This record gives sequence, structure tokens and C-alpha cells, in this order.
Amino acid sequence: MEITDVKVIPVDDEKLKAFVSIVFDQSFVVTDIKIIHGPKGLFVSMPSKKRKDGTFKDIAHPLNNQMRQYLEEKVLAVYRQQVGSGSSAASTGGGPGPEGGNGGGERTAVPGESAGAGNEGGGSSTEPRS
Repeated sequence: MEITDVKVIPVDDEKLKAFVSIVFDQSFVVTDIKIIHGPKGLFVSMPSKKRKDGTFKDIAHPLNNQMRQYLEEKVLAVYRQQVGSGSSAASTGGGPGPEGGNGGGERTAVPGESAGAGNEGGGSSTEPRS
């Protein structure tokens, strides 16, 4: 599976830095991905929904560390390129962009999930899954 498009929409916030959409194999889009600035730097937070108990659960996420690392490297590279160039939009292609979403709140770990590498707290897509 190849990421064929990355669109970054910067956000002027202390922790939330951007919303991202990615396209896989020019056929499947995932929106509402977030770039978060945590205590150890930038990380990618996958789209999630809030549960009744106030915790968050990812609704789309990589199943292994290899895919997680690939996705994070690709997304952060486009983000850094865009921030460095000062343009208002960045993309590796012409696919669809994010469709709304909020940057809401910190995530709470869910028992039974496995942690991935390279992400630090507050909205991390590598927090435990149920």
C-alpha cells in the first residue's frame, strides 16, 4: 500500500499544528489526521471519536509499526516542507482534502492497545487500543 497524496492544512494553535488527509493507492482517503506538538516533538494522531466515558478511540490506524513509521515520515515530511516554504497548502498530488473535524482534546489510553514508536502523549495514534 502506497501513500499517493498528502494534504496538510496548518492550524495556528499551541499543540495542534495541522489537519492532514492522505490518499492510499489513488483510491482510498483518510481525513482528520492531526499533527500534534507534544513534549518530545511532533507526532501524527489518527482520526478518532469520543466515547461516552470521555476517552477517545481511533477509527482508522496502521496495523503495524512499519506502516505507522511510513505514514508518519511521509506526513511529517510534507508538513515540514510546507511550514518551511510558508505556503498555505501542500500536497504530493491532487486528491481530496480534509472534510472538517475538530482538533479536540487530549486522548486517554484505552486498555489492551499496543503502543507504537515515535509518538508522545496527547492525541497520539499509538495509544493503547481496545
